[in-house]
Amino acid sequence: MRPFEYARASDVTEAGKLAGRFIAGGTNLLDLMKLEVETPDKLVDITRLPLRDIETTDDGGLRIGALVTNSDLAADPRIRKDYELLSRALLAGASGQLRNKATTGGNLLQRTRCGYFYETSQPCNKREPGSGCAAIGGFNRIHAILGASKNCIATHPSDMAVAMRALGAVVETQKADGSTREIAVDDFYRLPGDTPQIESELQEGELITAVRLPKPIAGVHRYRKVRDRASYAFALVSVAAIVRTDGGKIAEARLAFGGLAHMPWRDEAVEKALIGEAPSMALFDKAADILLAEARGQGENDFKIPLARRTLKAVLADATKGA
Repeated sequence: MRPFEYARASDVTEAGKLAGRFIAGGTNLLDLMKLEVETPDKLVDITRLPLRDIETTDDGGLRIGALVTNSDLAADPRIRKDYELLSRALLAGASGQLRNKATTGGNLLQRTRCGYFYETSQPCNKREPGSGCAAIGGFNRIHAILGASKNCIATHPSDMAVAMRALGAVVETQKADGSTREIAVDDFYRLPGDTPQIESELQEGELITAVRLPKPIAGVHRYRKVRDRASYAFALVSVAAIVRTDGGKIAEARLAFGGLAHMPWRDEAVEKALIGEAPSMALFDKAADILLAEARGQGENDFKIPLARRTLKAVLADATKGA
């Protein structure tokens, strides 16, 4: 690990002015620093900032401080009762020890787990723009089948972010100049395109202060994660679903997917195809056709296309079995 400067922020405004890389739980960043994938000159410790509360908002939703740990968020009675999808997703991620340290803001900003990104002897456009993508034509079993580009086929690893996208969460931030803004999770992440090293809409020195959830969404909440082993493994395919039926037909559907793309994936055309229809395997196949119309495998990850289809159909069947 290379030498770096360390500073501790006493308030949110100071954190931005200290001009360094923010660190809270450090469950991803410290690993990257040890491998010299990331070599920040300065770390700004934000762990003492007052961002650990979960508060009810005026519209009946929740505002989650950026430093709320994954364990505390998953266990909060309001989350378990009204946002079951989020609790399920959090508990599917990492291990108990990591969830005790990992924070809400940090979870959103996890870097990809692509092996070539972590191996500094290999070319990686995300780590070193213009060097190439070794995963294309290489070992790419865990890589993207949607939204990829010729420059990067990595996937986003977060389970929590997939649930946040299905819920329609909003990220609250404060910039280095003290101004604040709100970014819908739908708009927060960027596809790789020609700049895979730019992963989100955050600007330099901009700090996530909270994530806001809308009022509870009625319906059956499901999160299904398909992975190589039952613990401490990232999703090959995951599906976050909220489905409400009325009169034997699907009245509302919100779907987001993990393990398929550079970001938590959501395709509203898939949801619209379900609305007003009676649940059936034929309907679920139609939804999967829409989701996977532009899916492209890279050889070793070709299996993700039928796996995504089967997982989506299984989740929808489970969520509508009483309709």
